[in-house]
Amino acid sequence: MYEHRCEPVLPVKHFLKRVMFHGVVAGTVLVASLFGGMLGYVHFEHLSLLDAFLNAAMLLGGMGPVWTPTSPGGKLFAGLYALYSGVVFLIVVGIVLAPVVHRALHKFHWGGEDKDEDADARGSRTTQ
Repeated sequence: MYEHRCEPVLPVKHFLKRVMFHGVVAGTVLVASLFGGMLGYVHFEHLSLLDAFLNAAMLLGGMGPVWTPTSPGGKLFAGLYALYSGVVFLIVVGIVLAPVVHRALHKFHWGGEDKDEDADARGSRTTQ
């Protein structure tokens, strides 16, 4: 999916397509996580869809729950969903930043490897 460091950097048009693809993947992960949180709150706490959306979105966004769970199942779900939300946040940030970081590192290393190998080859010949 990504070009090797010996290959040229992608043209901007293809890079933007890659960024959009990563954005779609990250958005899909977020929507699926939000939907799962809503289902959990509806099932365990018998909240309306709007209240379940609010609670799931607040937890997924790192703000904390709005509704305090009252049932044991709801408390367990809310705790596990809060832990899951923290991991999802890190995953989504990684998905979104991956193409940008790859491009930056690719440009940083572009052409540098050949020069280092030439210097190493010259240095090893002179020391022998």
